[in-house]
Amino acid sequence: MRTGCRRRSFLMSAFALMTCVRSFTVVYRVGKVERAIRFHQKRFLSATATASEAPRSQKKKSSNTGGLRRLPVVKAPNELVARARKTAYKVKADSNIKNARNRARKHGAETLNAMTQALCIPLRDLVNGYKTEWRRLHPFERVVADLTARARQKRDGLTLTTVLDDIHEARKELLEAGKDWVARAKAAETAREAGEAMQEGQERLLDLFEELAAPSVSQILTLQRSLRSAPAVRLDTPAVVLVGAPNVGKSSIVRAISSATPEVNNYPFTTRGMTLGHVEVFWSENEAIAKAVVPDAKRKPNQPSVEVVTGRYSFSQLCQVMDSPGLLVRPDDERNEMEALTLAAMQHLPTAVMYVMDLSGGAGDKCSSVKDQLKLRREIRARFPRRPWIDVVSKYDLGFEDGSLEELEEILDGEPYLKLSIHEDIGVDELRTEVLRVLGEVRVVLDAMAVVDERSARPQ
Repeated sequence: MRTGCRRRSFLMSAFALMTCVRSFTVVYRVGKVERAIRFHQKRFLSATATASEAPRSQKKKSSNTGGLRRLPVVKAPNELVARARKTAYKVKADSNIKNARNRARKHGAETLNAMTQALCIPLRDLVNGYKTEWRRLHPFERVVADLTARARQKRDGLTLTTVLDDIHEARKELLEAGKDWVARAKAAETAREAGEAMQEGQERLLDLFEELAAPSVSQILTLQRSLRSAPAVRLDTPAVVLVGAPNVGKSSIVRAISSATPEVNNYPFTTRGMTLGHVEVFWSENEAIAKAVVPDAKRKPNQPSVEVVTGRYSFSQLCQVMDSPGLLVRPDDERNEMEALTLAAMQHLPTAVMYVMDLSGGAGDKCSSVKDQLKLRREIRARFPRRPWIDVVSKYDLGFEDGSLEELEEILDGEPYLKLSIHEDIGVDELRTEVLRVLGEVRVVLDAMAVVDERSARPQ
């Protein structure tokens, strides 16, 4: 009887155990499957998020050309020397070492090594950082950087590559010298010799830095100041670049239709850089251009205008007007840095082109004759045939050379042009209308490019 009860109890326990095991197995498997599903779902969502966020990050990186300001910060040589002295001074002798000679040896070796690293690491970071960031520059900024370096090369005969190579070689010399002095401190016969090696080694390392590295670091520092002063040009905003020979009135036009106030002087190259102005363009609900005005200087950068807030216009956008250095009729390999900058703006930036001519014959330079201006117009238009384009005859109140308008109309072959006089306020309103038109054309292209980028980033 007891045996039967025990058998039934054992069978019930075994059945219950099997049930628990099966339930556990089912729960374990279900849990495992759920974890697997969550894992793959998480991977899919993260991949989707990465794919969807990729164009945003790229757009964020390429929304403007501020890469020149991201170049590694270069410290002045005297700052690097002062920091190295301070780093070496902070190294203290190990009081746990009772033997005076061994304590002095270790202190000298660690002090010399600290100074060597304090001098060499900034040089290494400078060279590596410049080479890395240089490759990441936008094509327009790369041209700006190359032209800046080329101008310095003409002045002192040194290229950026040469200067970086000199810094790299100076760093290697400092490292070798530092190792030698560390070894000398470790091999000192007495504590006094170790202390003398430490002092002499520090002074010698600093002398080597001043002799080998400081001149090149100073040259990089000067170059960086020039590069960092370059204005950042937005790449996602429509722009108009004014192009033409020197002294044809480009600066006056920019001042009349935008917020920029470049200097206007009568010498061969009126604008000695790329001066930026802005026009606030208002867009209607159907994304057609409604009007353009000079932006309100008192309004905060991200504050919408009253006309947008009240619903009169859909939105507004700051568009750029760029005054470029003058061009002359000559081969590209004979152009100076300012002319190359103008061509780079047209080649690499999302711009329309306003070609400005002074047909009065008073452009102020024999290379800016009416004949040369018309020849230059033909060459530039042939180089950039797809750019939205405006032809402007400026200083119309001063008259024009005989036959120049007829020759221009023959070159244009029926295409319209504007007669403009800022002084007499002739054609200014018509010019603003044309600027609106070409800005709208550039914006269509930019929007199409953004759609293509968004589609290419979608997961398949």
